[in-house]
Amino acid sequence: MALSIMHLFSKIKPRSAMVELKTLNLKVNYGIEGDINADPISPRQVLIVRYEDIFDLSIKPGELRENIVVQGIEIDKFIPGSLLTFESGAAIRLTFHCEPCKRIAHLVESLKSIQGKRGILGVVIKSGQIKVGGNFQVQTNKFPALSEIPYKRFLNFIIKIPSGKVVTYKQIIKAIGVDNSYLRAIPIYLKKTSPVDYPVHRILDSKGYLINYVSQQKSKLEMEKIQVLSKADLLNNLNKNFVEIKDYLWEDGTLYLE
Repeated sequence: MALSIMHLFSKIKPRSAMVELKTLNLKVNYGIEGDINADPISPRQVLIVRYEDIFDLSIKPGELRENIVVQGIEIDKFIPGSLLTFESGAAIRLTFHCEPCKRIAHLVESLKSIQGKRGILGVVIKSGQIKVGGNFQVQTNKFPALSEIPYKRFLNFIIKIPSGKVVTYKQIIKAIGVDNSYLRAIPIYLKKTSPVDYPVHRILDSKGYLINYVSQQKSKLEMEKIQVLSKADLLNNLNKNFVEIKDYLWEDGTLYLE
């Protein structure tokens, strides 16, 4: 059986329903044009679902908030690390499985029943248009699979932050492909991460402030030629150190292209 596209969907506005379309424009270093999940540093620009899986679960196309429903791909080839190449030359790297969550709980008897069948997330590595009825090819093991464990994705991201640059909590959330609720987990991640093995001092909170439990953060940043400024916090009668994010933010849209 030829590998083909059965349905295409995009989410254009926050809290809106998925819109079914005949074509999607894929853009490298971005995602789906016009889709709210498009982001250069996100490993979850696209969600792809096998038709065979949702058919077995009696789930209608689009209800899992997927972007692409494909048919004919064998389950042992539909795995993170695979490369999907479409007729136009557009290509998607599969990154990691989309985790079942409470948003889809009403569709199944239990979330366990959809484990491994919610679809696989991906990033656009070559631009082009894809269309319903179009064919594609799959190549397995073309890329390393990203860990299914968010903390491991966190470590894999922060180790790449170059000297003289910083990232924020919000940027980390995007780059490791988790929900905004994970903002609460970042301090926990930081506290259990070795400052000797990982550059945790290059991480700021979402407003650019230094983090008080990161050892020697100010001096380490200044050694890397990053200017640390101070602002009076009258409420707590102390000075808060911060960095002008716009001057030092690390933004790399090629994170998942190799």
